[in-house]
Amino acid sequence: MSQRAPTPATTPPPAPPPGAGGPRTVRWLLLAAAVVVLAAAAGAIPRWSARSAVAAATRELAVPTVEVTSPMPGKPPVAPLLPAEVRPLLEASILARASGYVKRWTTDIGGQVEAGALLAELESPELEQELARSRQDVAQAEAVSTLSSSTAQRYQELAGTPGISDQELAEKQGDRAAKAAALDGARANVRRLEQLQAFTRIRAPFAGTVTVRSVDVGDLVVGGSGRELFRLAQSGTLRVSIRVPQAWTGGITVGQPAEVLIRGKPGKPLQATVARTAGAMSPESRTLLVELTLTNPGGEILAGSFAEARLLGAQRPAQLTLPGNTLLFRAEGLRVGVVGKDGKVGLRAVTLGRDFGRTVEVLSGVAAGEAVILNPSDGLVEGATVRVAAAREEGAGP
Repeated sequence: MSQRAPTPATTPPPAPPPGAGGPRTVRWLLLAAAVVVLAAAAGAIPRWSARSAVAAATRELAVPTVEVTSPMPGKPPVAPLLPAEVRPLLEASILARASGYVKRWTTDIGGQVEAGALLAELESPELEQELARSRQDVAQAEAVSTLSSSTAQRYQELAGTPGISDQELAEKQGDRAAKAAALDGARANVRRLEQLQAFTRIRAPFAGTVTVRSVDVGDLVVGGSGRELFRLAQSGTLRVSIRVPQAWTGGITVGQPAEVLIRGKPGKPLQATVARTAGAMSPESRTLLVELTLTNPGGEILAGSFAEARLLGAQRPAQLTLPGNTLLFRAEGLRVGVVGKDGKVGLRAVTLGRDFGRTVEVLSGVAAGEAVILNPSDGLVEGATVRVAAAREEGAGP
């Protein structure tokens, strides 16, 4: 039996010599690591950029953008037309001082009279009788005084003789003084009655127009009763009375010009001047009584007419105005939002004046040039940070 030849055993491949292929592997490893890093960076950078953009947008949206305006000076207010009362410069009610019956009157309403002109005459028999009796009393007092004076004179001549004492002389001198005083009293009573009798002739105290006559012939007039017989007015110069509100009383001076408008007489306003002021506010109406002087040489303006007057040159300084959409209505009152230089919001309390519709007059609370927020949100709070819109940074007015 034949024997098979032995199969040679499989031997492992020979190991590479030391150092063969090492640098290439390292390079491949480094290249692979670099690719991985670049891939990771390529994926992370967009996400980081997106997060940064979101954060920036969030910060941008967290600061609200507002539009602002600046307070602008309004027009100076014009002095208002005030109700006025036209009265004569001189006006008097003619009353009776003496009692009697109206004997006659000489001037009716509308009549022009001179100073001292006779208006009416009274007939007073009682006064005439009393005056006659007083004159008789004077005559009697004169006779008694003359006798007493001559008696005292004789006693004075006989003074120091045995039949005349000092006491008797003093009595006669005293009686002469008493009789002289009684005579003076009687004469004074006559003068009083004569003056009272002169009051039965009622005369005009000044030149003017008779505007009221309330007596007729035969009327009984009682002196001192307060009954008006005539009323006399001097209308060549008129007195115009107005009541000026407290806000317009500053700077009113005597001689200041004014203009008067008469109802029913359209045309050019009449020129007047301030004659006097009351010097104190009325506690009932908080107004100042001012009287104007208005010349009326032709008598075209009737005393007692209703008019309107305006003081010229009485102007208040122009106040700042703001649009109505800058106001915040809060429980504590009206507020506006003012943006400071640091972008912080300050809520200011304001006091309003006149309302012009789209704009309002601001009396206090803001100053010219400040940035006031337009259309402020209801959630606006003190100290909030805001951004001013570029379109309004130039300080656009209302």
